[in-house]
Amino acid sequence: MCTDSLSDRSTARGVLRREYGHGSVSSQAGCATGHRNARLCHEDTWQASTTSKVISVTTPSPPEGALARLARFCYRRRRLTVLGWVLGTILVLFVGFGYAADPLNDFSGGESESAKATQLLEDHFPEMSGDSITLAIRAEGGVRSPAVRAEVERAVDRLGKTPHVASVSSPYQGFGQISGDGKTAFATANLDVPSDDMPKEEVAKLLDDVRESSGPVRLELGGAAVDIAETPEGGGSEGVGLLAAIVILLVAFGSVLAMGLPIVTALFGIGSGLALISLLGHLLPAPSFSPIVAALIGLGVGIDYALFIVTRYREGLAEGRDPEDATVTAIATAGRAVLFAGVTVVIALMGLFVMQQKLLNGVAVAAGVTVLMTMVTAVTLLPALLGFTGRNIDRLRVPGLGRARRPLAERWARTVQRRPVVAGLAASVVLLVLAAPALSMRLSLPDSSTQPHDTSGYASHRILSEGFGAGTAAPLVVVVQGGDARKVADAVRETPGLAAVQPPLASKDGAASVFVAFPKTGAQDEATPKLVHKLRDEVVPRAIAGTNTQVHVGGPNAASIDFADSVQSRLPWLITVVVSLSLLLLIVLVRSVTVALQAALMNLLSVAAAYGVLTAVVQWGWAGSLLGFPTDMPVATWVPLMMFPILFGLSMDYEVFLVSRIREYYEQGVETREAVAQGLARTARVITAAAAIMVMVFLSVLLGADIAVKQMGLGLGVAVLIDATIVRLVLVPALMEICGKANWWLPKPLARLLPARLSHAES
Repeated sequence: MCTDSLSDRSTARGVLRREYGHGSVSSQAGCATGHRNARLCHEDTWQASTTSKVISVTTPSPPEGALARLARFCYRRRRLTVLGWVLGTILVLFVGFGYAADPLNDFSGGESESAKATQLLEDHFPEMSGDSITLAIRAEGGVRSPAVRAEVERAVDRLGKTPHVASVSSPYQGFGQISGDGKTAFATANLDVPSDDMPKEEVAKLLDDVRESSGPVRLELGGAAVDIAETPEGGGSEGVGLLAAIVILLVAFGSVLAMGLPIVTALFGIGSGLALISLLGHLLPAPSFSPIVAALIGLGVGIDYALFIVTRYREGLAEGRDPEDATVTAIATAGRAVLFAGVTVVIALMGLFVMQQKLLNGVAVAAGVTVLMTMVTAVTLLPALLGFTGRNIDRLRVPGLGRARRPLAERWARTVQRRPVVAGLAASVVLLVLAAPALSMRLSLPDSSTQPHDTSGYASHRILSEGFGAGTAAPLVVVVQGGDARKVADAVRETPGLAAVQPPLASKDGAASVFVAFPKTGAQDEATPKLVHKLRDEVVPRAIAGTNTQVHVGGPNAASIDFADSVQSRLPWLITVVVSLSLLLLIVLVRSVTVALQAALMNLLSVAAAYGVLTAVVQWGWAGSLLGFPTDMPVATWVPLMMFPILFGLSMDYEVFLVSRIREYYEQGVETREAVAQGLARTARVITAAAAIMVMVFLSVLLGADIAVKQMGLGLGVAVLIDATIVRLVLVPALMEICGKANWWLPKPLARLLPARLSHAES
């Protein structure tokens, strides 16, 4: 009968070191127990560092519980499980992508000033409530010359015949559409649909026709619809990330078969998740970048979760377990950590509901559903696939790869433990230095000025900025209801910082008026938001004092400013909710308030450092051109907002995997210092591989064209790199060494409320 000589916890407590693969490994196959065939009872040797006494322990029985029963069912019914997943995924893909909801990119909802202005435009100026396309005109000989005028009128006529163009204002008939020097002009085409609904093929044809013009005039098109049409969809970035993940898994496992399991599992989870969010868009509209963000997160966590489980399965085989027991143990231990980590990511994403933005709610649900599907595949499909591989998990080996380097990680942990205060302070200083640029972060939504310089959108912006000033592309639409619009326009015209103000235009029903004011500065300039706030807080209230007039300053530029203000005001609430919920989950998993607080602090530091690096690259321009950012610009408004819950959740992934392993050793009777060293040694390789996969997946979007998504990928990649190196390899062992026994502090009242054991303790 297999026995365990570590049954008495009190005699085992001390500095125990489990030796695997270097020096004192002793293993022997033993007694036949268990179901079906004889089980190998592999004996591992534990050697106390303070005594020469060697304690021998045998491999314990596989764990029990709901996860263990689920894993055993999927393993034994593997053909049925795999068939169910294949058929179910095909059905979900067919229905999801066949009946997908259209994206919605309007961030101006709610009770903001710009939202109220938009509503008044829809009620009284339906022809002006949609988006627009601008035709920019530049002629060195003057735009009024006959040859130039003929060319311009031909382009205006072509623009007016484009589907969904409701009206076009010719530069020769409108007010203020020709520059003072007569060399620059513009025509505006009002659309009857949002820019997202404008057919890309029609915009592409229009671009081809307009840019064919030659001779004395240069014509370019600008506007959101043009930017969307000129931004390529998809691309090879996701494929690059997947290829990088394959290479990293090959290096980590050294086996083609072991590498393939996480990839297959992740693809099933991502595919089904993306199809589901396409359907959910009918109930909860989401912006066009949602599938990209969901795919990025899903690919990263999907591969990582399967990687954690496959690694634990291979360890089980090495310890003498048969394939079924190794599968059950992997799901009951690493699988439990995966579920807690995944739930943390989902809960962190749901924190976006605090922002009270419908589109952000859509992004949160989209990413959360994808993460949820990767979790489900990890604990159901993967056990079935492991049943087919069995002991052949290391077949198809690649020579020279997959070699363990556990002693290096262990030596590093002990080095940090010898000087924990110095190591902790050094790591903290590095993180704070990296975070410093975030103090100057500015937020704005990308526009034509941030587009690649070879696009028509950017060329149109340059032409109009040089001819009329940078603010031409950032107009403010002022809607006046129930009063004298001319008095309001005069007050606005006298405000410093404005280049021009058009005369008011009355609605057909006479209930409202509207005029457009052009700032001297562009949408990305920090002076423009200050001007908008001055108009709303000072200029307009003085102009309408004592009257019943209602005035709202709106337009796309004002909507972007309102969105940024909303993010800055509600971000503290988001942080509070996400951190609090994550703390509760981690306390339940590791049964320690101290460890949970450490995790929250370290995660906040790593997120702040990522914000700082993002600000330095995007806003300050440090290496921006090398990373594919065409110009210095503010950070896209939604990027830091999305980054926080995602990064906090992903950081908890590594924390859960590492600390749950440390907790297992601690529950086996290993004192904290040794448990930390052994836990880091056993997880450093897999965490490094998992982090490398995520970094490559996230950074692969730098090859894409969407500026905001590239910012997102850069921020996420940098944060994961920081978290897996400075935080996990330095701060975690340093802080746990400093805290000692206090690491496992749990108030007695709370201890009585929590389940006795949530992490299965293995010998």
